[in-house]
Amino acid sequence: MINRERIVETFKWLVSMDSVSKEEGALCRAVEELLKAMGAEVIIDSAAEMTGSESGNLIAKFRGTTNAPSMMLNAHLDTVEPGRGIRPIFKDGVFTSSGDTILGADDKSAIAILLEAIRVVQENNLPHGPIELVLTVCEEVGLLGAKHLEYERIDSKFGYTLDTTKTGVIVTRAPALNLIEIKVHGKDAHAGIAPEKGINAICLAAEALSQLDIGRIDSETTCNIGVIEGGYATNIVPSLVTLKGEVRSHDIEKLQTVTDTIQSAFEKAVADHSSGKDTAGTPAFEFLAIRDFSNTNIPEDHPVVDLVGRAAKNLGRKMKCETTGGGADANIFFEKGIVTGVIGTGMQDMHTIRESVRLDDLVKTTELVLEIIRLHGEGE
Repeated sequence: MINRERIVETFKWLVSMDSVSKEEGALCRAVEELLKAMGAEVIIDSAAEMTGSESGNLIAKFRGTTNAPSMMLNAHLDTVEPGRGIRPIFKDGVFTSSGDTILGADDKSAIAILLEAIRVVQENNLPHGPIELVLTVCEEVGLLGAKHLEYERIDSKFGYTLDTTKTGVIVTRAPALNLIEIKVHGKDAHAGIAPEKGINAICLAAEALSQLDIGRIDSETTCNIGVIEGGYATNIVPSLVTLKGEVRSHDIEKLQTVTDTIQSAFEKAVADHSSGKDTAGTPAFEFLAIRDFSNTNIPEDHPVVDLVGRAAKNLGRKMKCETTGGGADANIFFEKGIVTGVIGTGMQDMHTIRESVRLDDLVKTTELVLEIIRLHGEGE
């Protein structure tokens, strides 16, 4: 039933349209027209007002032929850089880029799979419940589309996000993430004439960082400082340095503990340089921690897991539950009460110019999605 040649052409069509984050407009309009031609009720929501994208999220509703409850299927429209002028190459059953851009399999492989699955359902009059196809914008820049989705338009209480590598797993556990920004204030001075009058903000930050565990804290928790900006010139004692980082954990208490530990390290570094000095309000620091997304934890006996497991079994495959350290739109959906498992498309080396995906994996995941739709529609 699956048309392999059509998947090839659909995927090439999708990746040939530029859609780096916040510039998804052309792709969204093209997919919108296709989905309308397939009989969907299509809505572009107002997320653009909050995300700064050219487009809102695309919501396509297909009426069911059975009384099954609505099911959501999700992918994202945007890609990372370098994602302009992609020239897909298909050779020996594998898609790659020409080598100077990403391929865009993250996440257009998912869109190609979902479009083919729905086409096959329609062409073969397969029974199915209501399907809500949700294609988000700005996923790659903080899950912004999902955060600003008009949830009042969504009827589904469960679904699947296609946005990971492995085709034989469903991601059921993902961490919560705190974004952290720290500003350390020192005191400027001439570095050659009067360095003793200054307080080096970069050195203060370094002292604090030296007291921290960075990287993997334990099996559930990670910490990273990814950006450091500061200083004006080599002959000026720097008065300001800004650091940006993150803490992730599957355990909310651990997430808070590591976040608090970071704050305490900077508090101590500043205090150690404040005693007995006329510093006119310096040194000082500002600390901001924002919950970027919450964790997901889907029990292995949940219907979302059971459904995909039975679908895989019917295809002669096994489906394992997996824990990830990354985030996806599914984290946001979970916060909003939509229990969403993440399944893979086979894409490899995402976010690099070495990105690739095999046609066999696209077909394999399309078969899985079709069987999920069939089982769900028949109420099995």
